[in-house]
Amino acid sequence: MTHERNRLYEGMYILNSNLSEDARKKALEKITKVIEDNKGEIHKVHDMQKRKLAYEINKRREGYYYLIYFSIDTSAIKELWNEYLLHEDIIRFMTAKADKVLETLEFEPLAIQQ
Repeated sequence: MTHERNRLYEGMYILNSNLSEDARKKALEKITKVIEDNKGEIHKVHDMQKRKLAYEINKRREGYYYLIYFSIDTSAIKELWNEYLLHEDIIRFMTAKADKVLETLEFEPLAIQQ
């Protein structure tokens, strides 16, 4: 007997910076479709725009960042990761448990030491 345990997650996805706007939309749709195909529910998608990477990844210095809040059965996470690894437009991804859906993203400025 298996119990479905839907949990809230946040996924951070970095897409190839060379993608056109249309190709980026299709890549994002593919990501969300994998979640929905595994009986997940998308709560919020934050488009964080193009940003410089903290370090070079596969000879890339920039990427398009997306933060997606979704609920899904815990047993489906492995399936999501398997699909994302095959997605050639995803440079990096990360999935973590979330306590709540953030409606807006706010960052505190970094303290600059002189």
